[in-house]
Amino acid sequence: MTTAPAAEPPADLSDVRDALAARLPVHRADLEALVRIPSVSAPGHDPAAVRAAAEAVRDLLAARGVEHARVLEVEGSHPAVAADHLHAGPDAPTVLLYAHHDVQPPGDPARWTSPPFEPTERAGRLYGRGAADDKAGIAVHLAALDAWLQARGAVPVNLRVVVEGEEETGSAHLDALLARHAADLDADVVVVTDSMNWKVGTPALTYLLRGLVDCVVEVRALDHAVHSGMYGGAVPDALTGLVRLLGGLVDDDGAVAVPGFADDVRPASAQERDRVAALDFDEQAFREEAGVLPGVRLVGDPAATVLERLWARPTATVIGVDAPSVAASSNTLVPSARARLSLRLAPGQDPDRALAVLTDWLRGSVPWGLHVDVTPGARARAFVTDPSGPAAEATDAALGRAYGRPAVHIGVGGSIPLLEPLQRALGGPAVLLTGVEDPDTRAHGIDESLHLGDWHRACLAEAYLFAELAARGVRRGGA
Repeated sequence: MTTAPAAEPPADLSDVRDALAARLPVHRADLEALVRIPSVSAPGHDPAAVRAAAEAVRDLLAARGVEHARVLEVEGSHPAVAADHLHAGPDAPTVLLYAHHDVQPPGDPARWTSPPFEPTERAGRLYGRGAADDKAGIAVHLAALDAWLQARGAVPVNLRVVVEGEEETGSAHLDALLARHAADLDADVVVVTDSMNWKVGTPALTYLLRGLVDCVVEVRALDHAVHSGMYGGAVPDALTGLVRLLGGLVDDDGAVAVPGFADDVRPASAQERDRVAALDFDEQAFREEAGVLPGVRLVGDPAATVLERLWARPTATVIGVDAPSVAASSNTLVPSARARLSLRLAPGQDPDRALAVLTDWLRGSVPWGLHVDVTPGARARAFVTDPSGPAAEATDAALGRAYGRPAVHIGVGGSIPLLEPLQRALGGPAVLLTGVEDPDTRAHGIDESLHLGDWHRACLAEAYLFAELAARGVRRGGA
């Protein structure tokens, strides 16, 4: 935990603070306009909506005074957006602001309290798909730089902006994007506004994200469906075989049970364990935030704390199944069935190795000689950085000033595939993970929402961060 500066900003930044507050209705209107665009990047959804979101982001950047706003095209990919404002001079740090404009599918719209793509305020929260993840991040960047331009006509750091269009599908064309546009992204510091705060009103700097491997596994038993009464008892069916196979992914505690899968997990350092121990984690509050039903046990290695399970242990989850629905089912043996698996990776794990171990286990564990096909999906390494040094100190100071209380250092169980390859491609810039989400945001879920008070504070914190980075003269590698 860091020591926060005074809650009130320094006198010489009060004009920036006031300019941001005065323009907050404009920035909220920008955010709501983006939320209304159903920019779902997953297969089967309209790619024109993702392109419309990219073009809207481009136009907003230009309208708020950012220069060279343009759509970045990579063959086969949803478009990204880039822009820059490079007038602080060669002695000032260059800061890359990252967010993404694509969103997860909304699920069943009937389960939302209000329509998923119609932003709606209730009790100080703005509801809508992407209202937090991550269109609020785009709005944070816009508000922070706009505050400086409105107050002083200049920004104390050189800014580059990149807004990705396929983060929610694993950034499959990331290597091509970096190869073609690395010069547009070069920076000393990368600010990623796509993480979360510890709780409402308590800001956080994220130093750890788990990695990711996902795949689709298909099990085939027959070349056509047959009557379950006439053939059942001798002829296997694919759906039962798939259920038996998937049941072996985890042990009785819910921890990954695939042999060898976790062999390359890096043990947590003493410093990392101390960071976890310093947090005021409330298990009952966590259960309530997650909506865990009474009597349902938490899963994972019982020898690890809940936060260690969330941040530093691998997981295996079945996130989708293609099989006949109950309503459409008939008395037949199902010839084929498939499932999508999502496995989060702990620090140290190699995604290629993880996929290979998983694939071998799936093929070797399927019952009754059923045929198995595994189609790889997204892959990303865990991302770990040291939350110390001038860039992290600048972030702690800016967050503390904006929120009026100390920032804490946390891990997050999710993944951002861009970070590790981006840092490698740019030669090791400091990466600062901040965000607008909180434990009740429900990102990716029904009734996703944004706490509007924390969003305002996040905008203010980023505006202060520009001044803090400039004052410290943070350069590449100054994590």
